[in-house]
Amino acid sequence: MSKKPIFILAPMDDVTDTVFRRVIASIAPPDEFFTEFVNVDGLQSPGRKEVSKKLKFTKTEKPLIAQLWGKNPENYKKTANELIEMGFSGIDINMGCPVKTVIKNGCCSALISNRELAKEIINATKQGANGKLPVSVKTRLGQNDIDYTWIKFLLEQDLSRLTVHARTVKDMSKVPARWDAMTEVVRLRDEIAPRTQIILNGDVISKKQGLELSKKYNVDGIMIGRGIFHDPFLFSGTDKWIGCTKTEKINLFKKHIILFESTWGKSRRVHVLNKFCKVYIEGFDGAKDLREKLMVAENVDELLNILDNSLLQ
Repeated sequence: MSKKPIFILAPMDDVTDTVFRRVIASIAPPDEFFTEFVNVDGLQSPGRKEVSKKLKFTKTEKPLIAQLWGKNPENYKKTANELIEMGFSGIDINMGCPVKTVIKNGCCSALISNRELAKEIINATKQGANGKLPVSVKTRLGQNDIDYTWIKFLLEQDLSRLTVHARTVKDMSKVPARWDAMTEVVRLRDEIAPRTQIILNGDVISKKQGLELSKKYNVDGIMIGRGIFHDPFLFSGTDKWIGCTKTEKINLFKKHIILFESTWGKSRRVHVLNKFCKVYIEGFDGAKDLREKLMVAENVDELLNILDNSLLQ
């Protein structure tokens, strides 16, 4: 790998919506954004209106990749075709989510054991994209153990990119990421599909660490998920967040809340914002008590009043 690695904000449900992406874009944008998980079967059903909220975006959140999941290849094809006109930069298929209820339905990481369906889904998505959008896959290293035959299979599908969360499904997030496995993943890529980009995902908490890992394992990029919870400025590669004052952190959360209200109104529960309390409200005296007050707030006005009162103290 000779080019500078790309840095990507990972898809996270109820986290990487248009609101959070706009906040991150305004302070320290990654090279690429991903949507939340978009269920193609829900999108191509009477529940379309609700699911389509996950595809909402503004021009500041680009390049933006739509991450799809589901079971019906025809629904992947229809959705991929629709995404062309919507202005997305690419399509990614989720074949790695380890949630048991999802696996039970035969979706995401269940496809590791159903390669015939996995191939149908990839081909259907490509047909829908019609060569106008690149199609990629995000997966894990295997089900219970590392399974390079799965990685080999995916590389044989002529994908634009393969993102590998360096854990097995069984690992969940309970063990450290198995970064060393990326050596064999990259070797297989070089042998089978040299034009397919390889993206490393798992346990990366800073841009500096990402740069070191990309150099060590010769990957094309780094995808970061939970690391953004510890530093909203992560993609800047600076220590700016550490130096932010209580007022600056609270004001950034207020910006998020106001954007949330103007974007979603009553259509998304205010308690979705609870998981962001730990992102912004940390690293200053009284942060824990303030978080506890915020977590039980019932509406946006209450959240903003609590934060404003905290600024006066």
